[in-house]
Amino acid sequence: MVLPRSFYLHPDVVTIARELLGKYLVTCMDGIVTSGMICETEAYAGITDRASHAFGGRRSQRTEIMYCQGGTAYVYFCYGVHSLFNVVTNKKDIPHAVLIRGIIPADGKEFMLRRAGKGRITKDFGIGPGKVAKILGIHYSHTGLDLTIGNEKSPVAIWIEDRGVSVDPYGIISGPRIGVSYAGENALLPYRFHIRW
Repeated sequence: MVLPRSFYLHPDVVTIARELLGKYLVTCMDGIVTSGMICETEAYAGITDRASHAFGGRRSQRTEIMYCQGGTAYVYFCYGVHSLFNVVTNKKDIPHAVLIRGIIPADGKEFMLRRAGKGRITKDFGIGPGKVAKILGIHYSHTGLDLTIGNEKSPVAIWIEDRGVSVDPYGIISGPRIGVSYAGENALLPYRFHIRW
């Protein structure tokens, strides 16, 4: 089942970051469907969160997407190398987002291997936000896509599905986010979640 808009409109971005664990991120790129189970996320709490691109109400051509309604893709280019995929949450004009940091490959593994230029899938194959986007064919030009429209016939589509996977709450590890030391005390917030495996 494609996650409905209502899932993304929850006011607590941290809750959504936890609840995305065990869901499946799916892409359809030129008829090629690939997917992976989300196993690592990070929450970014908008204008009050020093680690967020929208801290202090910042708005730019890149971050304007964060102010859209929940269920919108926010994909940005990092270090001139990687596209990083985020899910916009909350209602319009509240710029919350969840970064998808890791997936466990599911559908279309042969295409993922081809995109990554690898010969086999290792334990860390889908771990790291740059890897997630690369193996699923997500590009920063896909920012702004509506994630509530799952369509395998579309030339380009991204969505998240609930396939009924139950994640044991005791199997979820939380801790500080990665690479946000510039955020001062906000860097210590336990907004990163991953499944113990």
